[in-house]
Amino acid sequence: MNILKRLPQSRLRPLMAPFGVVALIVLAAWVVLAFLRPMPQRSVVMAVYPEGTLNADLVKRYRDVLAHDGIELKLEPSAGAVESLARLRDPTSATSIALIPGGITTEQESPGLVSLGTLFYQPLWIFSRGHLLQRRGKLRGLRISIGPEGSSSRALSLKLLGRAEIIDPQSATLLPFTPAESAEKLIHGEIDVAVFLDAWESSAVQQLVNAKDVNLASIHRADAFVALYPFLNKLVLPAGVVDMAQPRPPEDVLLIATKSSLLVRNDLHPAIQYLLLEAAAEIHSTPGMFQTTGQFPAPESIDVPLSPYAREFYKTGAPFLQRHLPFWLAMLLEQPLVWIIPLVAILFPFFRLAPAIYDWAERRRVYKLYSELKRVEVDLSSAAPSRAQKDLIERLDRLKDRATRLSVPTPFKPLVYSLRLHIDMVRQEAQKSIAP
Repeated sequence: MNILKRLPQSRLRPLMAPFGVVALIVLAAWVVLAFLRPMPQRSVVMAVYPEGTLNADLVKRYRDVLAHDGIELKLEPSAGAVESLARLRDPTSATSIALIPGGITTEQESPGLVSLGTLFYQPLWIFSRGHLLQRRGKLRGLRISIGPEGSSSRALSLKLLGRAEIIDPQSATLLPFTPAESAEKLIHGEIDVAVFLDAWESSAVQQLVNAKDVNLASIHRADAFVALYPFLNKLVLPAGVVDMAQPRPPEDVLLIATKSSLLVRNDLHPAIQYLLLEAAAEIHSTPGMFQTTGQFPAPESIDVPLSPYAREFYKTGAPFLQRHLPFWLAMLLEQPLVWIIPLVAILFPFFRLAPAIYDWAERRRVYKLYSELKRVEVDLSSAAPSRAQKDLIERLDRLKDRATRLSVPTPFKPLVYSLRLHIDMVRQEAQKSIAP
């Protein structure tokens, strides 16, 4: 049964005004904020490295995961991390997402970028035909592929191996081949050494660790590299992990590795950041050669600060609505809720005052009639016994009729009864004054 239909309109009127105002405020806030606060982009751009790298495979997986939520991830080809980083920092570039290894930038160089966490290890691999590095100690006068311009392989090879004088840029021929091209050329004897940065799972690494007459060099003084460059980690590739029967490699291989981070522009919509974090958890949480289950993604900031949304994600997961509703429905509902909840908190004192306002409004209806009774009583005391007094009695009769027809809630009926009694008392005094 509809309770509102049972209530007299005179009782509903005082309630409708304050609650109507509140409803209009909430509705206006919802409409304004839903239009003013931007919804997530329907498409975003992510840098992708050359085919044959693990990066190329991973970025395609990100594209597939985001497509489930209606987000188109466009892939922008890049020579490598250095070029991708330059695009991220360029305000005219559409690229807003990239996988970047540590050691390529700093917070001061990239103030507009944030990290969504680290994802996997990327060792610096040195493959050669025979045992060139063990025999010579330094790579001089050789054909060495260190990656194309704009790649992290080239930048870190020159930075790290150049400082240790393992690579001599003066005597060596430095070639700009991608990891996939380097693997093919090294196997066919077209180059002497291939140096590149990539994960264990990449096709180029797997091709070379299984190739005959190709050997993986162990990094001497790996601990010194880690001490001098905090973004580096020392890893050990166990002997026999490729082939236990032969074994291959014949002994443990020391490697230096950086961690790849998922970097985004700090103005990327928070909802897209959360989707990327969920995709990262789906893609990178499995165990691998150098990582355990659940080790990645990790809330680590290597070169740039961790995004506040990433920090919240690693603590509590994705927002409640995104966990339980389809993505775009969650976004539609989340827009006004962000502001309506504080608005309700501000209006909460008003709701607490509503009963007092209601009580005041009902009493005021009775007190208005009391004010009229007071005016009649004043006029009566100053009027001479005449026709004017009879007019005052008629006014009192009309006032009593209004009081009789006044509908108020039960708690306020004693006020009405008192009013009618007082009207009768004044009327009696008026009649006495005109009696012969």
